[in-house]
Amino acid sequence: MSDHLEVVVIGGGQAGLALGYFLARQHRRFTILEAGGRPAAAWRERWDSLRLFTPVRRDSLPGRAFPGDPDSYPDRDEVVTYLEDYARHFELPVELDSRVLAVRGADGGFEVELADHRYLAEQVVVATGPWQVPFTPPSASGLAPQVTQLHSTEYRRPAQLPDGPVVVVGGGNTGYQIAEELVRSREVHLAIGARQTPLPQRFLGRDVFDYLDRMGLMRKTVDSRLAQRFKDRETLIGSSPRGARKQGIQRRKRVTGAQGTRLTIADGSQQQASAVIWATGFRLDHSLVQLPVFDSDGRVEHRRGVTAIPGLYFLGLPWLHTRGSALLGWVKDDAEYLADRIAERAAMSNGAADARTATAFELRPGHSAPAEQPSRTPPAP
Repeated sequence: MSDHLEVVVIGGGQAGLALGYFLARQHRRFTILEAGGRPAAAWRERWDSLRLFTPVRRDSLPGRAFPGDPDSYPDRDEVVTYLEDYARHFELPVELDSRVLAVRGADGGFEVELADHRYLAEQVVVATGPWQVPFTPPSASGLAPQVTQLHSTEYRRPAQLPDGPVVVVGGGNTGYQIAEELVRSREVHLAIGARQTPLPQRFLGRDVFDYLDRMGLMRKTVDSRLAQRFKDRETLIGSSPRGARKQGIQRRKRVTGAQGTRLTIADGSQQQASAVIWATGFRLDHSLVQLPVFDSDGRVEHRRGVTAIPGLYFLGLPWLHTRGSALLGWVKDDAEYLADRIAERAAMSNGAADARTATAFELRPGHSAPAEQPSRTPPAP
């Protein structure tokens, strides 16, 4: 079975919902395909105590404000509730349990294949976001079965872990936040590979994003010199090595190996562990897109989400266009941009279709082309 739509959006997270808002305003025939069985599935897979490092005033999707004190910092459940309410309020056509298996070219458009269904779409937007495939380094396989191992997507709360020392591997915001929670009840070692730049959550009574926004740093584009220097580095917001030490977290260098119940550290030392939390991030996986839009390293080739294949777009990726492209409160900018491109292409397609219809009518027996009309363009001065 197949249905024909103007636009298929793949991914029902913040990026897909933001785009859905603009498509609904354009009165497009579209659907949003979400692989998970519940709305905001990616957010539900985060730990219980997660708290955003952006304040409420900067967490809104288009058309609907994030509720609460503008200077407060939402937790995971508040984000989930907001996204659920957003989709319901705007009556966005989100289809749950709809994992896309493949996107192919078909008849001037695209075929979007699911397990028991397919869509024929004039345009497709891949909005699966940055949290796709949890990455755990190969060295994890050397740990003994009695060592509890969890990727950060599997970690929920300290009660999951046995007594004894815990090693959190990964020095980004996720690693620091989890280590800061765990150190209240156990010995914690934080193993860091690349050092990150720490920024305070608030400075002189104002949120750090007020300063970043006023300085124009959140809107620096990916091709700027500043972006090229910092786009592959994560910035710590509200955490720091000094703060971690004050809380009792023991900083270690990066993990280079694992055997039995011990991790090998880059300085040659070893660390006994009863549990390891791998806060080692994610890898992007766009293998479902079976079209030539990737470079030799498998990265999407695009310009602000617009690919070389007309009608195929990507949304919600880190640094798609700016530092904020993958963040809840900034994704709307790229979503609106792509919605405008979708409208432009739809208008071009409709214009071409009208021209074909008019030509076919003119060439029917008994009909002739109308006489040429004088130009209405005023003469040049």
